[in-house]
Amino acid sequence: MKRLVQRVEYLNFLKRHRDKPIIKVVSGVRRSGKSTLFTLYRHYLEADGVAAENIVNINFEDMQFNELRDANALYAYLITKIQNKEKVYVFLDEIQHVHQFERVVDSLFIKENVDLYITGSNAYYLSGEIATLLSGRYVELQMLPLSFAEFLEWHIQNDPNKQTNNDYFNEYLKSAMPYTLFTDSDQETLEYLNGVYNTVVLNDIVARLNISDVRVLQRLIETLFSTIGGLVTINKLRNTLVSKGAQIANKTVEKYIRGILDSLIMYEAKRFDIHGKELLETQEKYYIVDVGLRRLTLRDHLEDFGHILENIVFLELKRRGYEVYVGKIGTYEVDFVAINSKQELSYYQVALNTTDRNVLERELRPLQSIKDSYPKYLLTLDDFNKEANYDGIKKLGVIDWLLGQHSSLSENMS
Repeated sequence: MKRLVQRVEYLNFLKRHRDKPIIKVVSGVRRSGKSTLFTLYRHYLEADGVAAENIVNINFEDMQFNELRDANALYAYLITKIQNKEKVYVFLDEIQHVHQFERVVDSLFIKENVDLYITGSNAYYLSGEIATLLSGRYVELQMLPLSFAEFLEWHIQNDPNKQTNNDYFNEYLKSAMPYTLFTDSDQETLEYLNGVYNTVVLNDIVARLNISDVRVLQRLIETLFSTIGGLVTINKLRNTLVSKGAQIANKTVEKYIRGILDSLIMYEAKRFDIHGKELLETQEKYYIVDVGLRRLTLRDHLEDFGHILENIVFLELKRRGYEVYVGKIGTYEVDFVAINSKQELSYYQVALNTTDRNVLERELRPLQSIKDSYPKYLLTLDDFNKEANYDGIKKLGVIDWLLGQHSSLSENMS
């Protein structure tokens, strides 16, 4: 029987904060593995001696808990589960379905015998409402689909026919959603991703924003998917939609983008002035949470593997706990500026192939323009001369880099 991916880094986050007087918040796009993470963690608690009656688990997407979507009903139910017990571990999964859930969370937080864990699939609820009410009382784990290291480890342990890392990487590009490990064909994978995509669009964007013209929203998402890694503006996006026959204003585009980002199906990378060490207000890049969703929605689109690889690197930097920006240095662009919790910077250029000398020089030029002493990396898929050092700029094979030791996950204390 094929086992679940262990998600060790994420499990360690929960273990680190166990029994501490702080709320553990796990956010992430639907089907990224949040519920499975809670299952793995509950198994760990039980193996560590926690009695089953001291673990309360509610998944609000399960119809048996529909009556508990009311804050008062939920609180009354939980009180019966936690009273007269020394320590109770409470798991509230997809809590955004509970009206005024923040009142329940706040009330549970002050109970000394409760260790509280919650998940949600919409950043609007988990960063907006909770951040306001529970400032200083929670840590957030931002969960993403599988890393390539997790994907490869699972396949090595479960695949009877071992392949090369390059072959596995090609499979990884089809989707990093955990469930796709258990699909038997590309068609089945696409059918599953289609269900995820429709659920996110209809439940987490359309329903929340009360959008009537769903097709315009879908066109905007398709436009963003097709331009991953490219600088865009609200006005440019609007003009693209208008050229396709849509009637939409800039404010509506901006509203829809906020809904898309809140659904966690895409992430924004703002521009960062490397010389001035400050954020710029104009132009952003957008990256998709799973490149398989791009393949799903853009069936006839020519693959842009350079930007797909860039997307993979962006997500990996996010997994490793960095704040990630697009760098500007003079007239040059640096693919990524990564800033860790100590406010230390590192710089990344991503390229498919640099065996052509002109391409290599073009990719190195932006990094060479940076005069500070922070680390600089060129990540490529080169088969020849995968690693090199160009006056302090380290060239690395991107697959080897993806399989490297992860840095500690950052903890967003509010």
